[in-house]
Amino acid sequence: MLSSRQRRAIRLAAHFVAPYRWQAVGALLALIVTAGVTLSMGQGIRLLVDKGFMTQSPHLLNQSIGYFLLLVLALSVGTFVRFYLVSWIGERVVADIRRQVFNHLIGLHPGFYENNRSSEIQSRLTTDTTLLQSVIGSSLSLFLRNSLMVIGGVVLLFVTNPKLTSIVVVALPLVLVPILFFGRRVRTLSRQSQDRIADVGSYVAEALGQIKTVQAYNHQQQDQQRFAGTVENAFATARKRILQRSWLITLVILLVLGAVGVMLWVGGMDVIAGRITGGELAAFVFYSLIVGSAFGTLSEVIGELQQAAGAAERIAELLQSKSLIMAPSSDLLVLPPRVAGNLQLENLYFSYPSRPESYAIEGLSLTIHAGETLALVGPSGAGKSTLFDLLLRFYDPQAGQILLEGLPITRLDPHDLRRCFALVAQTPALFFGTIEDNIRYGNALASDAQVEAAARIAHAHDFIQQMPEGYKTHLGDGGLGLSGGQRQRLAIARALLVDAPILLLDEATSALDAQSEHLIQQALPSLMQGRTTLVIAHRLATVQNADRIAVMDQGKLVAIGTHAQLIASNPLYARLAALQFNVDMGSTNQ
Repeated sequence: MLSSRQRRAIRLAAHFVAPYRWQAVGALLALIVTAGVTLSMGQGIRLLVDKGFMTQSPHLLNQSIGYFLLLVLALSVGTFVRFYLVSWIGERVVADIRRQVFNHLIGLHPGFYENNRSSEIQSRLTTDTTLLQSVIGSSLSLFLRNSLMVIGGVVLLFVTNPKLTSIVVVALPLVLVPILFFGRRVRTLSRQSQDRIADVGSYVAEALGQIKTVQAYNHQQQDQQRFAGTVENAFATARKRILQRSWLITLVILLVLGAVGVMLWVGGMDVIAGRITGGELAAFVFYSLIVGSAFGTLSEVIGELQQAAGAAERIAELLQSKSLIMAPSSDLLVLPPRVAGNLQLENLYFSYPSRPESYAIEGLSLTIHAGETLALVGPSGAGKSTLFDLLLRFYDPQAGQILLEGLPITRLDPHDLRRCFALVAQTPALFFGTIEDNIRYGNALASDAQVEAAARIAHAHDFIQQMPEGYKTHLGDGGLGLSGGQRQRLAIARALLVDAPILLLDEATSALDAQSEHLIQQALPSLMQGRTTLVIAHRLATVQNADRIAVMDQGKLVAIGTHAQLIASNPLYARLAALQFNVDMGSTNQ
């Protein structure tokens, strides 16, 4: 009886195999033919012994050998077709699974990744799908083929000699018991083994992704010890699984070949007594060995199928994950091709899924006019970056609403909403690829001239030209090899190329040297011109140039006004100005 988990695994495989049903039918026909030919060889052996050897007739021997060689040729051709089609289906299906899982994952809301490590998901996308490829492209074929061999072999055993077959039939239930008993254990351990392998992959990705920090703190030895522990946990789980499968295979071989031994003794006595011919006994031995080896292979393959069930379940879990941020199914609103950039935040309350007990944004109301530059100021944890997350609809607030051009953003398609925004993060995300690929990231159709123009405005053209291959230079993972200022200028060029009406700027100069800051401060006015701009401010120049400043603290809007107004009226802002912006209170008030 199949478990619900195995049924889910079969449904998943069937769903992805369905588009290639004709290739599957061809593989199944080839599989049936090869199984039938293999079973027919028993009759060839019987003819060879009884007609060829026993009669001592060269003509009959030639006939028997010719029949046998024909079967060998048919088996070779059938095996070629079966192997090619089955392997093709395995590779094709896994490619489809990987593509569908990735397409699904890339559309899930960011909150999903708070509770699921991306490195573990990566393991599911690679290790688990590779295991499925092995099963669909090999093990499943072996399972079907050997199942046919067992069924056909038992039928032919009965046809050849019912008396001897009864010995084999008595042994069959004895073989099924360990398969069922150990199979259940193997299934449980297979899932655990895949989880432990994912842990290994996750730790590698984490340590190597932060290699500079690891080495800067001389943490290699501790990481080696922790990784060794992770590897040993994976090995311990795998060892338990291997032990169960070893017992399963050993018992099957012992019981099956033991039954064959008993059957040989009984059959040998019948040949001596003249009750059966030597050819019949040879055919019977062939069929019983076929059935025995097929059972042995089945017990191995069932273990692999159990592993695949665990892998399929882990992949199915990903595919069943639902995104909480979706376009509404009804009453969908559509923005005009170019919005002015008016934003309204009405009584927003929001807490992150991982911290539901505390509000990151609490009761926040704010109106931002088209073309206005609004600086967001406040201590760490005030909710400034969270506000950007809500505007981009990475999360939805628990209460209140955000309006863009008077339209609630929850009534918009997220793609339609996000095309209105350009984001320049404090630590900009760059991707493995060329410099021009990274600048063109938000506008794939931009021409080379447009890419260069954006880079010039962002004061990035000069350093790009000094790179080994200019705009075609490949960047390392995450822009490795570039300075902070160079990364920021590429991010600004990217935002310029997007040409969105609303700019979200997580102050791009806070962690830079004076020269880089100067270049970026020169680039920002061009970027901000004619756009609604929200800036998370860390520098005095930014707040002084802003039209208004919103002061946030613990998720609340505590004051709003110009720099001079807030210095005079808001103690929190005055303190931040004194500490963060190095402002002399006395000189400011003069």
